Amino acid sequence: MVGSAKPAANKPSKPYHHGALRGALLEAAERVLEREGMVGLTLRAVAREVGASHAAPKNHFADLTGLLSELAAVGFDRLSDGMLAAAAGEPTPQARLNAIGHAYVAFAVAEPGLFQLMFRGERLDAARPALKARMDRAYGVLTDAVSAAYPHANAASASASGAGPEVVRAWSIVHGYAMLLLDGRLERIIDEAGAGRDAMALLDAVLALDNGGAPD
Repeated sequence: MVGSAKPAANKPSKPYHHGALRGALLEAAERVLEREGMVGLTLRAVAREVGASHAAPKNHFADLTGLLSELAAVGFDRLSDGMLAAAAGEPTPQARLNAIGHAYVAFAVAEPGLFQLMFRGERLDAARPALKARMDRAYGVLTDAVSAAYPHANAASASASGAGPEVVRAWSIVHGYAMLLLDGRLERIIDEAGAGRDAMALLDAVLALDNGGAPD
């Protein structure tokens, strides 16, 4: 019929530029993850989000594991950048280590879907070069900070070549705290703490308990 309107086609929320499809697919994957969670993050959903053909993600990432691994690599880069930025202005090794822990949890709170994807080993290909390099970088930020804060610890256990007790302790505290927080398991404790005590203030108190034996 003349003058009849056709239904509007679905358009990508963020159009990509020719030659930048790979980056656009990663951005689209992150939006889908934030909006629909892991269950909704499929190659077809990502292609539809960016307005590309269904085959486009496979052309760049081979399969869903490849896409998720590259997206996790982006997350580890952001995590590393955030931890380094938080530590940069701190005056002592212990303060820098605490700032790194604070940034770790802050990242998890700000980007919960991406954070949880980064540690879903069964969904990722840890041998993929981009992901491995960025995981190693994030781990290095932590181990370097631990080595500086605990200079008298066994060098082999606090170095990037081995996950010694000091590294495991520091990582366990902040990762465990982040997961408890995301799961809503700390709400009662925070509520009972009263006015002026939020999740990050409680984290600061937890980190302060771990300062014994480390130089100021």
